[in-house]
Amino acid sequence: MAKVAKVLAAIRANPRNVSFRNACRPARLLGFVHEGGRGSHLVFKQKGEPVQLNFQDRDGYVPPYQARQLAQMIAKYGSRP
Repeated sequence: MAKVAKVLAAIRANPRNVSFRNACRPARLLGFVHEGGRGSHLVFKQKGEPVQLNFQDRDGYVPPYQARQLAQMIAKYGSRP
């Protein structure tokens, strides 16, 4: 679990350098479920949450605004397993 906490802290600290893989895994850990997407896009939703997380794979990284949205969900839901 220490590794997960380290990844979450890194996302909060530097949203400009979040890998696509390091965005998808924490979304699942926060309770978001993969609901679809096409090509390089993945969409994650959570029941009762109006905000959905949409991640784009841009050369292995997500755009900074998407990492900031993930950081907001981390702050809202914590790092619960």
